[in-house]
Amino acid sequence: MRNTLFKIKRTKGILVTFLILGLTSCKKDFLNTVPLTAISDLNAFDTPSRILAQVNGLYTTAKAGTFLGGRYILYNETRADEFIQTKSNTVTGLNTWSQSVNSSTDEVVATWANPYTVINGVNTFIAGLTLHKSVISGTLFTQYIAEAKFLRALCYYDLVKVFARPYATDGGKSLGVPLRLQSETGLANNNLARSTVAEVYAQIIKDLNDAETDLPLTYSTPQLNATRAHRNTAIALKTRIYLTMGDYANVITEANKIVSTAAPYQATKGVNNKLENSQVAVFAGSYTGPEAVFFFPFSQADAPGTTSALAYLYTNSPGNGEYYLNPAGTIANPVFSDTTSKDTRRTLVVVNGPNRWLNKFKSASPYPDYIPVIRYAEVLLNLAEASAQQDDLVTATNLLYAVRHRSDPAYTFAPADIGTKDALISTILTERKIELLGEGFRVPDLQRLLQPLPAKTAPTTSAPGVAVSASNYIWPISVNETSINKLCVPNP
Repeated sequence: MRNTLFKIKRTKGILVTFLILGLTSCKKDFLNTVPLTAISDLNAFDTPSRILAQVNGLYTTAKAGTFLGGRYILYNETRADEFIQTKSNTVTGLNTWSQSVNSSTDEVVATWANPYTVINGVNTFIAGLTLHKSVISGTLFTQYIAEAKFLRALCYYDLVKVFARPYATDGGKSLGVPLRLQSETGLANNNLARSTVAEVYAQIIKDLNDAETDLPLTYSTPQLNATRAHRNTAIALKTRIYLTMGDYANVITEANKIVSTAAPYQATKGVNNKLENSQVAVFAGSYTGPEAVFFFPFSQADAPGTTSALAYLYTNSPGNGEYYLNPAGTIANPVFSDTTSKDTRRTLVVVNGPNRWLNKFKSASPYPDYIPVIRYAEVLLNLAEASAQQDDLVTATNLLYAVRHRSDPAYTFAPADIGTKDALISTILTERKIELLGEGFRVPDLQRLLQPLPAKTAPTTSAPGVAVSASNYIWPISVNETSINKLCVPNP
């Protein structure tokens, strides 16, 4: 299995042979696809439709169930303290939950290999399209390269978060991951040293700046606006990147491009991204409303499968009840009280048996829920936190209320919760946990703030807390990389 996963990103022959999974027209339902017959790399760029199919294929590869289509989000939640495992099932992430992975654990190997598969696909696509740019219009050439760079940035961000020390540790001086920016069609370039964390983030920002310049303002349908990168998508992701780096001034600079200065907060250029009327509506089944800055779509035909579907892992019905919500976690907040809360977000937590379960991802088998990658609510909370850090407590408070009042219009925060800078930041972070529960933000938020991973206890086992200085605070580099890439040193 290790060799198979490693060779995914080192496959001989142009990678687009395996990426022709898209559609031949932007007018159709993007990414809800039936695979096309693989074609030779000799004519992969012969027609506009084949080129578009490769673009769609890049998105499809990124939304694999073992990556951003399920497992990556699961791991970033269950390593923390919000979920309690029930079945001691290594297939669905027991080792991750219990903080006991090693360099050859399946989830480590896959979480390393999957983003590099997308990255090599991007690099191969950019190289091939550059040689065949005359096949399509200049506008489409620019757009497709920008979409590819957006996906490369997203994948490098996901890699550096998991496998490298947080940026705040030392300003990015720690070892990051190998920066592969050239197409690899053979095994000649296996050896590549790890760049620093700062160098990886610099490349991520460069890709996103390029993407922002060259992505379209909008697409022709709400479906495409929700599932394909546009200009606001790149900007929104930059607010997340800069927040992770603790660069609050740039969070504000980027967010101000897509957040109006006064309520109702919304993007005034490009896609009219804004909060939907309720968070419940975001997960109600359409997935293409204005809050969906970037979602991965699924259908009955391409759902990620039971062991990767978030419904399967998070809810007791219709899922398999692998992880219930920790009573001592965020659901202890009064927001989720069934008797006193008027907050509509409480309805996204359901009771079954003695436990409470997250019900954001609730479609029955084969679990075709769309996966949120970027929601507008996150952008507002990113801006709120950065504004508070930069001493703009008025803006921070207004944005905090925008998110809270969407779910509970009459709610008033206690003066002690928002009256000082430190109290306001703490309240914003709590709101972030409430709003983004189960969407993959818990561990990244703990790590960017250099906070330990809390201990937790399940009925049959327990998981120790992980100190910031501990070696398992981040994951080990995959053995498949270090065994072949002789310049890639493992984490201590």
